[in-house]
Amino acid sequence: MDIQITKVLTTFGLFFITATAEILGCYFPYLILNQHKSHWLWIPTAFSLVIFVWLLTLHPAASGRIYAAYGGIYIFTALMWLRFVDQVTLSRWDLLGGLVVMLGAAIIILQPQGLIR
Repeated sequence: MDIQITKVLTTFGLFFITATAEILGCYFPYLILNQHKSHWLWIPTAFSLVIFVWLLTLHPAASGRIYAAYGGIYIFTALMWLRFVDQVTLSRWDLLGGLVVMLGAAIIILQPQGLIR
Protein backbone atom coordinates (compact mmCIF):
# COMPACT_ATOMS: atom_id res chain seq x y z
CA MET A 1 0.00 0.00 0.00
CA ASP A 2 1.21 3.48 -0.83
CA ILE A 3 2.86 5.33 2.10
CA GLN A 4 0.53 8.33 1.64
CA ILE A 5 -2.60 6.17 1.78
CA THR A 6 -1.25 4.42 4.88
CA LYS A 7 -0.68 7.80 6.59
CA VAL A 8 -4.20 8.95 5.72
CA LEU A 9 -5.79 5.73 7.00
CA THR A 10 -3.65 5.89 10.16
CA THR A 11 -4.70 9.50 10.80
CA PHE A 12 -8.41 8.74 10.30
CA GLY A 13 -8.07 5.62 12.47
CA LEU A 14 -6.33 7.53 15.25
CA PHE A 15 -9.04 10.21 15.16
CA PHE A 16 -11.77 7.54 15.29
CA ILE A 17 -10.19 5.72 18.26
CA THR A 18 -9.63 9.05 20.06
CA ALA A 19 -13.27 10.03 19.51
CA THR A 20 -14.45 6.66 20.81
CA ALA A 21 -12.39 7.06 24.00
CA GLU A 22 -13.79 10.58 24.48
CA ILE A 23 -17.37 9.42 23.96
CA LEU A 24 -16.90 6.55 26.43
CA GLY A 25 -15.51 9.02 28.97
CA CYS A 26 -18.80 10.93 28.71
CA TYR A 27 -21.15 7.97 28.27
CA PHE A 28 -20.22 6.18 31.50
CA PRO A 29 -21.02 9.23 33.68
CA TYR A 30 -24.30 9.57 31.79
CA LEU A 31 -25.12 5.98 32.74
CA ILE A 32 -24.18 6.62 36.38
CA LEU A 33 -25.92 9.96 36.82
CA ASN A 34 -28.98 9.60 34.57
CA GLN A 35 -29.57 5.86 34.36
CA HIS A 36 -28.58 5.12 37.99
CA LYS A 37 -26.01 2.48 36.99
CA SER A 38 -23.24 1.26 39.28
CA HIS A 39 -20.72 3.75 40.62
CA TRP A 40 -18.09 1.24 39.60
CA LEU A 41 -18.44 2.75 36.12
CA TRP A 42 -16.29 5.65 37.36
CA ILE A 43 -13.30 3.30 36.89
CA PRO A 44 -13.78 2.83 33.12
CA THR A 45 -14.70 6.53 32.93
CA ALA A 46 -11.30 7.52 34.30
CA PHE A 47 -9.56 4.91 32.14
CA SER A 48 -11.33 6.15 28.99
CA LEU A 49 -10.42 9.78 29.67
CA VAL A 50 -6.77 8.88 30.40
CA ILE A 51 -6.63 6.95 27.12
CA PHE A 52 -8.31 9.89 25.34
CA VAL A 53 -5.71 12.37 26.62
CA TRP A 54 -2.86 9.98 25.78
CA LEU A 55 -4.23 9.49 22.26
CA LEU A 56 -4.33 13.26 21.76
CA THR A 57 -0.55 13.28 22.26
CA LEU A 58 -0.18 10.89 19.31
CA HIS A 59 -1.80 13.26 16.81
CA PRO A 60 0.57 14.94 14.34
CA ALA A 61 0.49 18.29 16.20
CA ALA A 62 -1.62 20.05 18.78
CA SER A 63 -2.99 22.80 16.58
CA GLY A 64 -6.32 24.23 15.57
CA ARG A 65 -6.14 22.40 12.25
CA ILE A 66 -5.75 19.03 13.97
CA TYR A 67 -8.66 19.73 16.29
CA ALA A 68 -10.84 20.97 13.43
CA ALA A 69 -10.26 17.75 11.49
CA TYR A 70 -10.72 15.69 14.66
CA GLY A 71 -14.03 17.48 15.29
CA GLY A 72 -15.40 16.19 12.00
CA ILE A 73 -14.37 12.63 12.81
CA TYR A 74 -15.83 13.06 16.32
CA ILE A 75 -19.22 14.06 14.90
CA PHE A 76 -19.21 11.07 12.55
CA THR A 77 -18.24 8.76 15.43
CA ALA A 78 -20.98 10.21 17.64
CA LEU A 79 -23.53 9.51 14.91
CA MET A 80 -22.29 5.92 14.63
CA TRP A 81 -22.58 5.63 18.43
CA LEU A 82 -26.15 6.95 18.23
CA ARG A 83 -26.99 4.34 15.59
CA PHE A 84 -25.22 1.24 16.91
CA VAL A 85 -25.06 1.75 20.69
CA ASP A 86 -28.17 3.82 21.37
CA GLN A 87 -30.04 1.99 18.56
CA VAL A 88 -31.49 5.20 17.12
CA THR A 89 -32.28 5.24 13.41
CA LEU A 90 -30.39 8.08 11.76
CA SER A 91 -32.41 10.54 9.68
CA ARG A 92 -31.35 11.57 6.22
CA TRP A 93 -30.27 14.87 7.80
CA ASP A 94 -28.02 12.99 10.24
CA LEU A 95 -26.51 11.07 7.34
CA LEU A 96 -26.06 14.18 5.22
CA GLY A 97 -24.50 16.07 8.13
CA GLY A 98 -22.16 13.15 8.83
CA LEU A 99 -21.12 13.08 5.18
CA VAL A 100 -20.51 16.85 5.16
CA VAL A 101 -18.31 16.77 8.27
CA MET A 102 -16.35 13.76 6.98
CA LEU A 103 -15.80 15.59 3.71
CA GLY A 104 -14.68 18.68 5.64
CA ALA A 105 -12.29 16.62 7.78
CA ALA A 106 -10.89 14.95 4.66
CA ILE A 107 -10.32 18.33 2.98
CA ILE A 108 -8.43 19.59 6.05
CA ILE A 109 -6.39 16.40 6.39
CA LEU A 110 -5.55 16.05 2.68
CA GLN A 111 -4.84 19.70 1.82
CA PRO A 112 -1.43 20.36 0.29
CA GLN A 113 1.06 20.70 3.16
CA GLY A 114 -1.76 19.79 5.56
CA LEU A 115 -1.72 17.12 8.25
CA ILE A 116 -0.32 14.40 6.02
CA ARG A 117 3.13 15.18 4.62
